[in-house]
Amino acid sequence: MVTTYDPTLFQGAASYYVRYRSRYPQSLFDRIADHFQLSPQERLLDLGCGAGLVAIPFSDRFREVVAIDPDADMLKEAQAEAERTGVNNIHWIHDRAESLSEELGQFRLATFGRSFHWMQRELVAEKLRSLLTDDGGIVILKTGDDPWNSQLPWKKTAISVVKRWLGDQRRTGQAGQGTWKSLDVPHDVVLETAGFTQHTTIEVTFEKTWTVDSYLGYLYSTAFALPSFFGENREEFEADLKKSLFEIESSGNFTEVLSAAALIAQKSK
Repeated sequence: MVTTYDPTLFQGAASYYVRYRSRYPQSLFDRIADHFQLSPQERLLDLGCGAGLVAIPFSDRFREVVAIDPDADMLKEAQAEAERTGVNNIHWIHDRAESLSEELGQFRLATFGRSFHWMQRELVAEKLRSLLTDDGGIVILKTGDDPWNSQLPWKKTAISVVKRWLGDQRRTGQAGQGTWKSLDVPHDVVLETAGFTQHTTIEVTFEKTWTVDSYLGYLYSTAFALPSFFGENREEFEADLKKSLFEIESSGNFTEVLSAAALIAQKSK
């Protein structure tokens, strides 16, 4: 899907990402740790770490975490969040996952939180073969909060407002001029081809409550509705979104049950 890095992919989203993206439940990290029977001496490699939504809450299971992301603003937010929460065992690196080298050493796990699909997946998976221990694995995490395929009336309304201002095609990258393309090959097939053949999926559910303002913040954290996309129409878009959502629910509060899942792929023996 992605062959070259686009620095505009999440341009202007970092502060919204750390505040408004859905967090992975701690129970999901607990189940991943149990699956691998992690010891406190392990090392974690978090790729496309963004604002630290995996690296920070999972860091207490590891001696050291190496977190890599090409977006300097995202790393700045992640470092501030780590400092705020007293996490001090993460080494932050401003780089692309495609630049992985054996100089980083060995890791038990490599994690991706909503990031693998933006990368040259085949290249990254192949490089991880030599960086992971023999009993190591890859974990791809996601939450089911993507509104584009939701049947919830208020989410369908929110997307209809986005389309009203940005057009029917889902935008992404290239300063808002690119369009979203679905993956031709699923993640599990890419991982299997790279030699990660033992696959397991762990899923948990959790309740999430949004306000009109927090959902606006969520939209601004996404690659399809960055604040810059709206230009001089931003205030009008915000007014339209708020009016439309309050018409759906006068309280301005929306509660949903979301899933959080981890695709686990271990190295073939």
